[in-house]
Amino acid sequence: MKKRSLTNTYLSTLCLEMHMLLDAGMTIHHGAQVMLDDEPDRDAKEVLQALQRGLDAGQPLSGALRDSQYFPDYMVSMVEIGERTGRLTDTLYALSQHYERQERLKTAVRSATLYPAILLGMMVVVVMILIVQVLPIFNDVFGRMGAQMSPLAETLMNFGAWFRGASVVIAAVAFGIFFLLFLAWAIPAVRNGLAKWFRNKWGARGIFGRIHAFQFVSSLSLGMSSGLMTEDAVRLAASLNKDSQALQAKYDKCLEMVNAGESLADALKASKLLSARDGRLLSLGDQSGKADSTMVEIARRSDTSVQDEIARVVGRIEPTLVITTSVIIGIILLSVMLPLIGIMTSLG
Repeated sequence: MKKRSLTNTYLSTLCLEMHMLLDAGMTIHHGAQVMLDDEPDRDAKEVLQALQRGLDAGQPLSGALRDSQYFPDYMVSMVEIGERTGRLTDTLYALSQHYERQERLKTAVRSATLYPAILLGMMVVVVMILIVQVLPIFNDVFGRMGAQMSPLAETLMNFGAWFRGASVVIAAVAFGIFFLLFLAWAIPAVRNGLAKWFRNKWGARGIFGRIHAFQFVSSLSLGMSSGLMTEDAVRLAASLNKDSQALQAKYDKCLEMVNAGESLADALKASKLLSARDGRLLSLGDQSGKADSTMVEIARRSDTSVQDEIARVVGRIEPTLVITTSVIIGIILLSVMLPLIGIMTSLG
């Protein structure tokens, strides 16, 4: 089990368990031993054993996490901040919430891309079967009756004949593209490079921009809950999404305004990282001395908003693909059925 294999779900659960044990009055050393004794999974036990070795050596939790080489640098840094500020218990709970939100977002994005892709693939397969297999049968029927199909049906049938003749080449090209995509996914350097290019190109636009804004807000709320100064929390949150130049410009503007003495709410609104409504809520929280807890609530609301928007996008894509498929199939069938009906009527 390597560092990158630790899922958001596992990290969220682990942080929550450590929070509960510390909140119950246990030391982190005793709590980790309790978790290790009760862990049935072999891979997870290996992670906890590596963590326990560092704690047995007298290291703080952040040092044990870092030396185990299993945990992400961000988690290690936040635990270290929680230790320095004396808010480790709160930090662990905030980390649990943070990774839970990240897992929900990851699942939503995966569903939003996978399901439409499956529908699109099925649509292409159905249309190609009609063109390659069904239309030639109708052409034979028309030939026996001494008639011809409509120009549209003949064009589609000719395309199907060309496609069938070039199927070997098309299959080879498709396999090559699939193989390259697989390599891009399997090689971390290539995958990270493509992800960086995508974020830099579209990371600040549309729903992708709102997703990255949510990730920034989630990280910012975590930093503030851990006791960080506002400037440091903004800087830390910005470091997680620094690949996009457009996003970086927003973060720089926000940090510049905060350093100039502007309120965090005004800085986030002016840099378009928070909506006017959430900015007003943060301003009220700041005035009442509850900016950190208000930021946590804003992160929760942002999570819900992003999830709803992804659901709306998927909800629009699904009927669009179904309607498009139905229209294409209907046009293909009508292109052969209407002339056939006309012939049958004239014979009758």
